[in-house]
Amino acid sequence: MWTRLELKTRAKKILSENYWKAFLVSLIIVLVGGGDGGGSSSSGTNYTVSNSQFDLEKVLLIGSIIFLGVILFIALRIFIGYGLEVGSRKFFIRASEGESNLNHVKFVFKSGHVGNVIVAMLYRSILLFLWLLCLIIPGVIKSYAYRFVPYLLADNPDLSPSKAIELSNKMTNGHKMDMFILDLSFIGWYILGGLALGVGILFVNPYRDTTYSELYLVLRDNLIKSGVCSANELNLVTTSDSKDIESDKWESVFDRYDD
Repeated sequence: MWTRLELKTRAKKILSENYWKAFLVSLIIVLVGGGDGGGSSSSGTNYTVSNSQFDLEKVLLIGSIIFLGVILFIALRIFIGYGLEVGSRKFFIRASEGESNLNHVKFVFKSGHVGNVIVAMLYRSILLFLWLLCLIIPGVIKSYAYRFVPYLLADNPDLSPSKAIELSNKMTNGHKMDMFILDLSFIGWYILGGLALGVGILFVNPYRDTTYSELYLVLRDNLIKSGVCSANELNLVTTSDSKDIESDKWESVFDRYDD
């Protein structure tokens, strides 16, 4: 079992050594529209036009520009943002394991599986959107159920979309309320960040992202120990020749999170 205090204590230790790298990666996640709810966004523009000034051509032009802007943002989010988000999650996972390397951010585009990552992340976003269309509460619950899809893809970018969703569902089963409370525990920090013209919020994100990478490692450990999936399935064991070495390595990682 895990506690908020344990996760945050380990996150603070990691950030004490790698804060500015973590800050840069968290900023990338924000810029590409990444987030725990699937990365959806919306924007609106208000216009006040008198009848005498009404110009249909200008309205159509402005509307077209806004529409094209939205299409461009969605395209960038899908074809670049998803890959960068998964790569950023890989950075935080590896940082929690003792390897802080910014090159992890772009690993998806070098993995040969960028197409699969895009499809899996898009599948997740569509499912979340459909759940939100039903009711807000089920949508929020599913946002927690699917939260670790990008983390799973960070470990194995070749996971099928349905498998990534399935494993994330099983990882979070019985933990969603605790995850919700974990999110609430950051509210005070975000309020303080908001007081600094909102810029301070950016400095809180690395703390939260690192804490969630710590939680992922705990729940991943539970998943493997329960036999739901193997370490090899998550790309944690690479070759049979290194089986013993990898076994010892992951045993030590697992022991780190023993009750």
